Amino acid sequence: MRDRLGSRLGFILLSAGCAIGIGNVWKFPWMVGQYGGAIFVLIYLFFLIVLGVPVMTMEFAMGRAAQKSPVMLYQQLEPKGSKWHIHGIFALIGNVVLMMFYTNVAGWMFQYFFKTASGELSGLDSAGVEGAFGNMLADPLWQTVFMAVMVIIGALVCMIGVKKGLERVTKYMMLALLALIVVLAVNSIFLDGAEEGLKFYLVPSVENIESAGIGNVIVAAMNQAFFTLSLGIGAMAIFGSYLGKERALLGEAVNVAVLDTFVAFTSGLIIFPACFAYGVQPDAGPSLIFITLPNVFNNMPGGRIWGSLFFVFMTFAALSTVLAVFENIIACVMDLTGWGRKKTSLIVGAGIFVLSLPCVFGYNLWSGFVPFAEGSAILDLEDFIVSNILLPAGSLIFVLFCVTRYGWGWDNFVKEANEGKGLKVAKWMRPIVTFVIPVIILAILVFGLINFNYG
Repeated sequence: MRDRLGSRLGFILLSAGCAIGIGNVWKFPWMVGQYGGAIFVLIYLFFLIVLGVPVMTMEFAMGRAAQKSPVMLYQQLEPKGSKWHIHGIFALIGNVVLMMFYTNVAGWMFQYFFKTASGELSGLDSAGVEGAFGNMLADPLWQTVFMAVMVIIGALVCMIGVKKGLERVTKYMMLALLALIVVLAVNSIFLDGAEEGLKFYLVPSVENIESAGIGNVIVAAMNQAFFTLSLGIGAMAIFGSYLGKERALLGEAVNVAVLDTFVAFTSGLIIFPACFAYGVQPDAGPSLIFITLPNVFNNMPGGRIWGSLFFVFMTFAALSTVLAVFENIIACVMDLTGWGRKKTSLIVGAGIFVLSLPCVFGYNLWSGFVPFAEGSAILDLEDFIVSNILLPAGSLIFVLFCVTRYGWGWDNFVKEANEGKGLKVAKWMRPIVTFVIPVIILAILVFGLINFNYG
């Protein structure tokens, strides 16, 4: 008997939790600021609707129709003699590689909560805060401990089951995350001097658009809309397989995209007003989370409390993705082996722990391995494999499978997607999904490979 989710809210929060991660918190706000503020947001929303929502709907539909994990769903849907199912193996590999570095990043967030709450970072100047981050990366023992905590939590929650474990924990965690982000945003907005940060974030800047180039703005918005939803490795298909037939799937995809965008957008309302209020220039990348913001909290009244709350929020954001991807891997292994959930969770947990160690050691014991430019590490290689190759290539395969007669086919996809109440896939969408979306995804894949430039 296939596991079932207990509620529609649980499904939406689980799917959103998989999509919501640290990229929402630092990458989206930074890109908005760099690429013209509100104009970037409008272009991003356009591509989210045109590109992200349809592909997510396809993943949901394939999962619900097959009632299998990504590694086995093609066998239920593909024409006899075809080879679409080969992608199922790459979908499983993509989830595993994602966990190889994401468990470590989630551990960083949890570790920084303790550093902030204990006052370890209080009173440090900018150089001291930067040094604290470097010292954390240089310490393989504590990085391993916090990574292991994330792996153990993921394995234990998924071991309990989909409804009683994964859905229940994620539902409460996501509701807490949404409450935290609103409280943090309200606090930042009402700081003295926050107006300049809001202006930087929300008011369209012709100067920024001209300096970046309108073509680059469009490409950046297109990329962010695509990658923010974690499409292409079956991360959404698994939750479709746990869903009943009561709701049409396009509307559910819209709900998940709205929630994902809300978290991404609101995170900018936390970061930019706070940075500008204390004269700290916001930076891109991990330095924003671990260097820039701790400096802001050190200058803020009650900063130790606000900083601790921020890293609780960040831990929840990272852990929601860890739990969702853990479930995906466990479901795949169960389908492949026939093992029970408890045995599979223990074996997968042990495997993910071992496979996550190279990322830990990439900043210390194995720091001599530089996969790209100077300063890059094993994490950057793993992220490149997932983000630049497996996500876009996998999404292209999902789309082609759903629109071509050599795969599942448009009629079968629409029949499954439109079953139940809610927003339906319309006939006029077919040319866009069949011809426009594959070209866009192919462009993202090629652009990501040709123009990849670490650092």
